[in-house]
Amino acid sequence: MELTIQQIYKSFGEKEVLKNINFSAQSGSAHGLLGRNGAGKTTAIRIVMGVFYPDKGSVLVDGRQIDRRKIRIGYMPEERGLYPKKKISEQLIYLTMLRGMSGADARKACDKWLERMGMTEYKNKKLETLSKGNQQKIQLAATLMCEPEIVILDEPFSGLDPVNAMLLKDVIKEMIGSGSVVLFSSHQMNYVEEFCDSISILNGGSIALEGRISDIKRSYPRDRISVSSSEYDKIAPFVIQKMSGDILSADNDKENERTLIIRLKDPAFKGRLMKELSENNFDIDEFRVIEPSLNDIFVQYTEAGI
Repeated sequence: MELTIQQIYKSFGEKEVLKNINFSAQSGSAHGLLGRNGAGKTTAIRIVMGVFYPDKGSVLVDGRQIDRRKIRIGYMPEERGLYPKKKISEQLIYLTMLRGMSGADARKACDKWLERMGMTEYKNKKLETLSKGNQQKIQLAATLMCEPEIVILDEPFSGLDPVNAMLLKDVIKEMIGSGSVVLFSSHQMNYVEEFCDSISILNGGSIALEGRISDIKRSYPRDRISVSSSEYDKIAPFVIQKMSGDILSADNDKENERTLIIRLKDPAFKGRLMKELSENNFDIDEFRVIEPSLNDIFVQYTEAGI
């Protein structure tokens, strides 16, 4: 399945919130929908769900206009939306039946997902009696009980402890592996990098950057080399002397004293640098090109315009 957002425009009154938004997400992968607060992410998500309709443009599944009566969508909002004073099992079953599942199937799905989340013992408890992290697990169960083909996760890791975060990671990976289309919105770039193959960064209602994360990173100059070695104190003067015409600097990494950051005049010189270090028998633990972090890229494309 391919979900395509095509030439979407949306205004509220005189304020244009989305301007010619285009991106696509494939089944069996996760697409990161990123941006600062107010960039238009939530509006785009609500258009996918059919809560809002675009002024112009289309939401397509496999090239055809989406039919939300046939496509199951699971949405986990940033602001959790369950009922605190209702029993957990009652509201999970009710919400799943609203999505078209029979009562018997909804009860089976409820038992399955409460067990998967390690929450079976709370089945007949009121939601308000649970910790914030456990409430979040119930919200995720509510999102997935209808066996959605499109899963939308908005800040799913907010407030989770490490153990619950690990459980959520496993569940998300299962959803991706099962062939669901996953839209993942978060400000926690480490999670985006872990799950997403591709991203769209919104800034001021427009797509500022879109594509595969690996391709985006490789598009940056590859002229900074990290060299880790127990002989770091010998390597710096060696490369400065041996390759004086090819390097701009060779300095210790501020975060790791056993690592050098070598800046080349041209990325093409990294082969020669590797050869010189190898031929002179330096004990190299790691030699790698330094790519920008997704956090660096996010800041670059969102620091202006909002």
